[in-house]
Amino acid sequence: MNLEEKEKKHPRIFEPVTFILTIVTAVFGAIIGMQIITSLGVTPNTSIIGALLAMLIARIPMTLFKRYKSMHRQNLVQTSISAATFGAANSLLIPIGIPFLMGAPELIVPMLIGAALAMFVDAGILYKIFDSKLFPASGTWAPGVATAEAIIAGDKGGKRAGLLGLGTGIGIIGSFLHIPMSAFGVAFIGNIWALSMFGIGLLIRQYSVPVFGIDVNALYIPHGIMVGAGIVALVQVSMLIFSKQKTPKNANKEVAAALETADEAGLTRSIKEARRTLGIGFIVYVVIALIIALTAGIITDMSPGMLIGFLVFAAFAAFVHELIVGIAAMHSGWFPAFAVAFITLLIGMMVGFPPLALALLAGFSAATGPAFADMGYDFKTGHILRGNGQDREFEIKGRKQQYITAMIAFGVALLTVVVTYKGYFAQNLVPPIDAVYVSTIEAGTSKDVAMQLLLWAIPGAIIQLIGGPSRQLGVMLATGLLILTPYAGFAVLAGILIRIIWRKAKGKEADTPMSILAAGFIAGDALYSFFNSVFKMGK
Repeated sequence: MNLEEKEKKHPRIFEPVTFILTIVTAVFGAIIGMQIITSLGVTPNTSIIGALLAMLIARIPMTLFKRYKSMHRQNLVQTSISAATFGAANSLLIPIGIPFLMGAPELIVPMLIGAALAMFVDAGILYKIFDSKLFPASGTWAPGVATAEAIIAGDKGGKRAGLLGLGTGIGIIGSFLHIPMSAFGVAFIGNIWALSMFGIGLLIRQYSVPVFGIDVNALYIPHGIMVGAGIVALVQVSMLIFSKQKTPKNANKEVAAALETADEAGLTRSIKEARRTLGIGFIVYVVIALIIALTAGIITDMSPGMLIGFLVFAAFAAFVHELIVGIAAMHSGWFPAFAVAFITLLIGMMVGFPPLALALLAGFSAATGPAFADMGYDFKTGHILRGNGQDREFEIKGRKQQYITAMIAFGVALLTVVVTYKGYFAQNLVPPIDAVYVSTIEAGTSKDVAMQLLLWAIPGAIIQLIGGPSRQLGVMLATGLLILTPYAGFAVLAGILIRIIWRKAKGKEADTPMSILAAGFIAGDALYSFFNSVFKMGK
């Protein structure tokens, strides 16, 4: 049986060589993620690195490695390294750094237990609702597109490889010149309305001080807009979840039941399954919050009423955090996980939870979202490589193998953090964002902050309402306002303008070359950022 015939059956993660390689890449990804998040405060996108590594292995002249000419095995390798990177850095190390900086080392283990559980649940929820109406595989998920195009180009070569190579070269050069090429690239493949608001938000954040003499961040304007937009987004999501399928008049029970569970518009997950998953997920988050409260011993610091409030609020915050981060990630390729967790912290402070409870709340919230978003990128990569869902059975089986791979990688990330975190903390190597969370808790909040959040929540809610659930205008505006990246706004808006002109000139024929070039821009930016981060870290 040749390789092409074998590809009709999706490779399994537990094939010995595949399993060993994914474990090795997961360890590498976890270490890289921890090193860079503590030294530079960012988490690199290692998906492209994993894909390139698998492609290089496929070219080793040994029979054992010929299997890696399979795009689907390459997909499993990149899924492993990507999941481990974000899992170790964002979902685990950031949460446990908060109690360490607060001088409460006894809370590190309870926080690690809670964060690890939240990470696995986070990924499980995304697996069950990916390619539903809420998070369709047809969504942008730009980094996932970039990784898929890199793997396809490596497999097929030809004009596609040339375009991708050109785009990657431009991406690297642009990044070297401090142009945010990921922002430029995503403008060619995302929703134009959503990305326009994202670009406007980025511009306002960059120029609010030099042009208007107003620091929007210090006034909590982005946070307020995200609160308002987030509340409306949650209502919109709820309406999608609880909306009933339209059934033909006089349809019998069998037809009605089939419509309830059938895929909508070619989707592989029904809204009924998404509804059930989110309901179970919320209950599980309540249980995890209770485990954190019990093991951390903070129950004695709160009255019974406040404890119940803490459990419900923590679960709700984690739940909303992953949805908002997922929406932003799907539309823009960027996710403001730090900022949304910070908003959760601010609201928790206003409620009046004690400092140690706030520390655990911030960590719990921060643990959800990154795994959710990153797995969305990886599933998008796999979806493209598997033919964009044309073979439904192959798509579902392949996605399941990716999910198992990611869960193994999260396990590797957890073990890596358990073994190494004491060494990092002994050298005071802690993710910089943790210092922001801790200083905020120690400083306390005021009525002025509450008023600012309330005031700016109103326009955020209105903008989100106008845009509707497909465009997510309010969430995307707030995402842009929360991110300070020089010239990213210009890059997004310039990309949108070029895309509109190109599409008018060439029609639908422009879509394929545009998406391949865009993938190259994003891949080039990811490669430059990764190696630049490693170089800085080594200094």
